[in-house]
Amino acid sequence: MIKENSIIRKTDVINRRMFIIGAAKFIVFAGIVARLFSLQINENKKYLTLSDKNRIREWKLPPTRGDIVDYFGNVIAGNLKVYQLHIIPEQIENFNYLISRLKALLELSDKKIENIIKTKKKIKPWESIIVSENLSWSQFLKINNYLYDLVGVKPVMTISRNYPFNDMYTHVLGYVSQPNEEEILNNDIVAERFVPGMKIGKLNLEKRLENYLIGTNPIQRYEVNAYGKRINQLEFQKGEQGSRVRLTLDTEIQKSCAKLLNNRAGSISVMDIFTGDIIAMYSSPSYNPNLFLFGISNDEWELIRNNPLKPLINKSLSGLYSPGSTIKPIVALSALENNVVDTNFKVKCTGKMELYGQTFHCWKEKGHGVVSLKNAMKQSCDTYFYEVARLLGVDRLNVTAEKFGLGKKVLGDYFEIEKSGLFPNTKWKKNNLGKGWVLGETLITGIGQGYIQTTPLQLCLMTAQIANGGYPIKPKIVVNNNPLSLEEAKNLMLEEAQKNPNKKLFKNEKNIKIIQETMFSSTNERFGTSYRSRIDDPKYQFAGKTGTAQVKRISKRERELDLDIEQIPYKDRDHALYVAYGPYVNPRYALSIIVEHGGSGSRTAAPIAKELFKLIIDRHELRNQQSNFEEISI
Repeated sequence: MIKENSIIRKTDVINRRMFIIGAAKFIVFAGIVARLFSLQINENKKYLTLSDKNRIREWKLPPTRGDIVDYFGNVIAGNLKVYQLHIIPEQIENFNYLISRLKALLELSDKKIENIIKTKKKIKPWESIIVSENLSWSQFLKINNYLYDLVGVKPVMTISRNYPFNDMYTHVLGYVSQPNEEEILNNDIVAERFVPGMKIGKLNLEKRLENYLIGTNPIQRYEVNAYGKRINQLEFQKGEQGSRVRLTLDTEIQKSCAKLLNNRAGSISVMDIFTGDIIAMYSSPSYNPNLFLFGISNDEWELIRNNPLKPLINKSLSGLYSPGSTIKPIVALSALENNVVDTNFKVKCTGKMELYGQTFHCWKEKGHGVVSLKNAMKQSCDTYFYEVARLLGVDRLNVTAEKFGLGKKVLGDYFEIEKSGLFPNTKWKKNNLGKGWVLGETLITGIGQGYIQTTPLQLCLMTAQIANGGYPIKPKIVVNNNPLSLEEAKNLMLEEAQKNPNKKLFKNEKNIKIIQETMFSSTNERFGTSYRSRIDDPKYQFAGKTGTAQVKRISKRERELDLDIEQIPYKDRDHALYVAYGPYVNPRYALSIIVEHGGSGSRTAAPIAKELFKLIIDRHELRNQQSNFEEISI
């Protein structure tokens, strides 16, 4: 019995051990199964996610650029709806057939077809190829009529840049076109938002303000099948239009500048003498930037490029000219400031001046007789200013000229193409030409000839700072946040000058007033060089200085012939210049005018100022009343 019980106990122990072992194996097995099941679930999730990624695709569309408006809110660079034709390679059943049909329907050139084929090889199958960026309405209708036979073709209505005033603002705004590889690589924002068909600024403000104007991409999300074909649009995310930029320019005055220059080569600039606002800046002739939006033809490009009047050059900022007699107010001011002359200083003009065997001629062959500063400025006597420049010296003249903005960029923050010009001194010649300065060069610098080179906008700034009493201003062409009114700007300028005497461009305020009076006499008193262009009404009355800049040395024979301007070959005619400010009492605006090969400032440039000042003054109150609205900070 005892032995039997012992056997039973041993059997129970064995059974329990077997049960425990079996249970442990089951647990291990169950764990393995659970782990495998978990891995399978995760794997399924992974493939589900990958499947979603393959099933849903995202397309970015070109962003909409922000508008550029003038001071009064008129859109000068905006957007319009255009009709385009896209093809999507992955949806095309027979590529060769489709291309032949489109070639016939749209009369596509062989070169265009070649470009489409090249593009197809570079892009992904589901990406669009833009066949035409600007279909006419009739072409758009034709494509839609045959759409049943054009598998893979997508007519698209989209937004493109538009310049409603055509050539009026080209040299201010520039134009837009498709970016090249370098432009994409050099701008992170452009690189991020780039899609085929997108256009960026290529020149001037369109280029400078690119990051403000560009906008964000609209995004389309589509469900696609296993072959990548679009099945259903899931979402459309609207992009944000680029920032709105408001300029200081007045379209009505800009139009008038274009009309008055009448396609002659030249420039007109108008500036507020207290705020530095550029009211107008027109370079003539111009060209239509809309031609560049969808690819300019070779013929149109050659016409622009080969035009002898050089429409591609922004003459206001990049044109370099001898200022001629428009520099005389600065020469006189510098001499007064350096106590070289006073208002009683007189010179006898006989029509020429002899110096070391060299003859320096006055524009008036028989001379002006004995002249003081006022009469010399009024009649623009060269002999007087030869003598003043001789006594003053070019180095002291250079200091005054640079204070008033000559030889320096005016709007360099906004325009890469702007040139600095040059106002020479003895050090400049030694460093750049390796020669010493000679006295004769000082004399001709005193009448705005020789090495001196200025831009029209520099002359406008020079005149504005004479007009405001000799205080520095910072010209601007973009309206920033919270712009000051004209009165606020004037008061702020005067307050800063009182706090910091270095802000003044003069040593003695009386000297500035003398120059203002001499410029008044030049325009408003008998025998003044621009007397015929005067306006007697005090509301419009202005003060100014004519200039005539030689483009070639006049030979003795030519001087004796004394030919009329019409008898001189165009390229040999002098440039005509005029600078002015007005109204004379409580002045507000300054301008500079240059007409290339116009003959003389009194005959050609000053009459333009007479017409322009009436409009400028009449629009003053409208400008002053213009309410400010929120702008971007640049």
